[in-house]
Amino acid sequence: MNSLLGFVRRWALFLVAVALWEVAARLGESPFFPPPTTIIGSAADTWLSGPATRLFLGDSVFDDVLPSLGRVFGGWAIAVLVGVGLGTVLGRSRTGMDYVGPLFAFMRAVPPPTLIPVFLVLFSIGTPMKLATIVFGSVWPILLNTVDGVRSVSTTQQETARSFRTPRPYWIAMVVLPAASPKIFAGLRLSLSLALILMVVSEMVGATDGIGYELIFAQQRFDFAAMWAWIALLGALGYGLNALLLMVERRMLGWQHTSVAANAKTAGA
Repeated sequence: MNSLLGFVRRWALFLVAVALWEVAARLGESPFFPPPTTIIGSAADTWLSGPATRLFLGDSVFDDVLPSLGRVFGGWAIAVLVGVGLGTVLGRSRTGMDYVGPLFAFMRAVPPPTLIPVFLVLFSIGTPMKLATIVFGSVWPILLNTVDGVRSVSTTQQETARSFRTPRPYWIAMVVLPAASPKIFAGLRLSLSLALILMVVSEMVGATDGIGYELIFAQQRFDFAAMWAWIALLGALGYGLNALLLMVERRMLGWQHTSVAANAKTAGA
C-alpha cells in the first residue's frame, strides 16, 4: 500500500500535466501541439507495428533507436574509462592539476556542438564523429569529480596504507576508488545525461539514422505528432537510464550508507 501511495505521489503531477495538455490541445487545435493521445498513437505506429516474431517492434526500433543507444553507451563508456583513469592519476598527483587545470578549464568551456565541424574533418560523417562529440562533452564531469574524489581520501587511510606497505595498485583499487566512488557516481550520472543530449545533437548533422535524424526528419515533413513522440522517447530514455544508474549506485555504495549509519549510532551512544 505504501509503495502504491509513493507511486501516486511521484507521478500525480505528471499525469495532471498530461491531462491538461490533452484538454488544451483539443481546445486549441494547434498543429504544432498535438494531444498526447495522438502522440501515443504515432509512437505505436512507429515503434510497435512489427510482426509478432519481433515482439511487435517496428523497423525504426532496430534502425534508429538501437543504433542511437549504442552510440550513447559506447561514447559514455569511453568517457568513463578516460575520465576515471586520468582523474585518478591527476588526483594522486600533487602538481598535475596545476599544469593541466587551465587547459581543462578552457576545453570544458567550449560547447561540444561547436566542435562538430572539426570532428567532421577529422573523422568524416559516421559513427566515429558522433562518438567523438559524445566523449568530448561527457568526459568532464567524470574527470573532475574523480580528481576531487581521489583527493578527498583521508589522511588516516593514507597513513594506514603506508604502515602496512600496501602495494600501490591494490591501494588504488581497494581504498582510493571506493573512497572516491560517491563523487565519481555523481559525475557518471551527469555525464550520462550529457551523452544522451550530445547523441541527439550529433545525429542531426549528416546522419541517415538515429533518434536525432528521425526527430529532424519528422519536423521537416511537418509530422509534429511523430516529432513529439521522439521527444517523449528521449525523456523516457533519460529517466530510465538515470534510474538504472541510481539503482547500480545504491547497490555498489550500500557499504557506505551502512558505515555512516554505524558511525552515527556510535557517536550517539
